[in-house]
Amino acid sequence: MSVSTKTSLPPSPQSQPDVRRLGSKLLGPLVLLGPAGLWLLLLLVVPTLIIFELSLVPNIKPGDLVIPSGIENYLRVFEPIKVQVMGRSLFFSTGTTALCLLLGFPVAYWIALNSPKKWRNLLLLGFVLPLWTSSLLRSYAWITILRPTGVLNTVLTTLGLPALDLLNRSSAVLIGMSYSYLPYMVLILYASLEKLDKRLLEASADLGANPVETFWKVTVPQTLPGIAAGSLLVFINVMGDFVDPELLGGASSMTAARLIYNQFLGATQNWGFGSALSMVLILFVSIAIALLIRFGEAPPKR
Repeated sequence: MSVSTKTSLPPSPQSQPDVRRLGSKLLGPLVLLGPAGLWLLLLLVVPTLIIFELSLVPNIKPGDLVIPSGIENYLRVFEPIKVQVMGRSLFFSTGTTALCLLLGFPVAYWIALNSPKKWRNLLLLGFVLPLWTSSLLRSYAWITILRPTGVLNTVLTTLGLPALDLLNRSSAVLIGMSYSYLPYMVLILYASLEKLDKRLLEASADLGANPVETFWKVTVPQTLPGIAAGSLLVFINVMGDFVDPELLGGASSMTAARLIYNQFLGATQNWGFGSALSMVLILFVSIAIALLIRFGEAPPKR
């Protein structure tokens, strides 16, 4: 009669370093991403879920019991007046983004490629200086300039030109917003244009391309990520801007941000509808980010 015994083999020396290496690979990203992930979870994901839950409750006010019951609030977004407000917000966002891009690209191009290197930081600082003041002060400064008896009309009448009625109109809102967000566009475009390989421009000229062809076929494709990032940053900020439309546009320039404010802190006090409007804005921003990811990459170099 033979007795068989099972003996466990000790782990090989090579398996222990492999386990430690695998653990470090898993623990390293967790340690690095954990604080930021927790921060985003508590201050972004959880509040967004709360807003989404409130958006499913019709006619809810402070202190009411939250019982999600349907999409009634989302259907109200498609009322003609609400669609007009949302369309106005979209118009201000796209218009301001286009103006900032048209005004900011030549400035960033000149600073990055044509200006003396010793002056570049000072020139960029000049564009950043307005950001050091409050947006409220900037808006009131534009009121002083654009009002009927303001600086602009005083100069025009002195030159014998007709006065302009710009304040409390959409044009005043576009001017104020473009002024507020132009520095962001210039800084992002400058960072993209500074990395542009000047040898590509010289090669394009040597091959017989004129400056316009060089701009559209060399400069724009290589700086497309910067154009997309700057446009997205301006678009998102303008969609949520509250001060400029309120002060420069007047009552006729109500935007989605003002409408949401009325639902939460105004006389209306309808948190459910305000939450639905907030979710619609989040959807617009998400679509813009998706478009940036899809089309904002530079073409591969050949």
